[in-house]
Amino acid sequence: MENVDTIIHARWVIPVEPENTVYEDHALIINNGRIHDILPSSKVSGQYEATNILDLKQHALIPGLINTHTHCAMSLLKGLADDLPLMDWLQNHIWPAEQKWVSPEFVQDGSELAIAEMLRSGTTCFNDMYFFPDETARVASHAGMRVNIGLIMIDFPTVWASNADEYLKKGIDVRDQFRGNPLITTAFAPHAPYTVSNEPLEKIRSFAEEMDIPVHMHIHETIGEVTSAETEQGQRPLARLNDLGLLTPRMMAVHMTQLNDDEIKLIAESGTHVIHCPESNLKLASGYCPVQKLMDAGVNVALGTDGNASNNDLDMLGEMKTAALLAKTVADNAGALNAFQALKMATINGAKAMGLDEEIGSLKKGKAADITAIHLDNIETQPLYNPISQIVYAAGRENVTDVWIAGKHLLKDKTLTTLNIKTILEKTRNWAKKINA
Repeated sequence: MENVDTIIHARWVIPVEPENTVYEDHALIINNGRIHDILPSSKVSGQYEATNILDLKQHALIPGLINTHTHCAMSLLKGLADDLPLMDWLQNHIWPAEQKWVSPEFVQDGSELAIAEMLRSGTTCFNDMYFFPDETARVASHAGMRVNIGLIMIDFPTVWASNADEYLKKGIDVRDQFRGNPLITTAFAPHAPYTVSNEPLEKIRSFAEEMDIPVHMHIHETIGEVTSAETEQGQRPLARLNDLGLLTPRMMAVHMTQLNDDEIKLIAESGTHVIHCPESNLKLASGYCPVQKLMDAGVNVALGTDGNASNNDLDMLGEMKTAALLAKTVADNAGALNAFQALKMATINGAKAMGLDEEIGSLKKGKAADITAIHLDNIETQPLYNPISQIVYAAGRENVTDVWIAGKHLLKDKTLTTLNIKTILEKTRNWAKKINA
């Protein structure tokens, strides 16, 4: 008899790897923050014993969901400027609000709000891009949340830095500050081709190679971005980034709604990852990412929500459903982006994009115990013929009951264990009063 930390019995275990696999009436064995074993529940007795034993007889266990693109602190701007096109939204509303309000306190409180929302909807890791990344990293570490922190870069001065060299130096300092934290990794995060010039991008490419970390960037988000680049620079943004040597397996290219066939081929050949944010793209009328074409070409496509200011939620279950439905319409094919592929986009594909697929993204022996439990015995999710299909097309974040990160029970029967909801709500309401004054 082996003593372990936790045993979770579940009606279904959906490991994501191997593909299209569902284990019925199985148990996950967790020890020292990792998945120690997966076996039929009937075989646990006599092999393992634990102080913490959970019987989730109407639940599916899936890998913790991975939000591969967001702007955590912008949760405090949710609903501030709705129903506007991207550049109007950015230039006339969001950037002025950020200029006025962004501070370490703003980022700390906004990140706490976002992390609470993500945990309650089954997300265990997020890939962030925002100012004061050190504050977001600290909040995530305190909460026990896994995060890939973006080291922001933009040409113009902000409250975080005054020029490209300062952005770069402060970003590297943030990386060094959190290097020993097992829940925190980093990526260079130049904002977009239209906000970052060639020299800083060349420096980022060099440092990313030297430090062996990814690059995370908005690219080809709107037709306006692409046509402006063609007019002003004589080439499309992807061509420019390719000339600069940035299209590599390190690149996480976010949005990618404006792609021709040659660019899809280039992305596939370069190993670039695409991060699809369907709900934000729909809300801002930015265009449609050709997900099925990218997948057919062999491109790794992951899923993100974007920020709360343009979505307006951080619900990866909802994002999976939207992604699957939209892909079918864009491809004119009901078989495009099936339920299992959507689940992969929200789990292992995101882990691959961040270079974390050896650690997270699937339920395998030896991997970190990042797990989400979804209750499926509800009016809304019955009758149930296929748990994967039901999770993607019928379940919602209200069905998430429990979340573990590195074996730590952070959402327990719908209650957060490391964050105080009452305090978060009070701070959020105070920010809303100030911003809306």
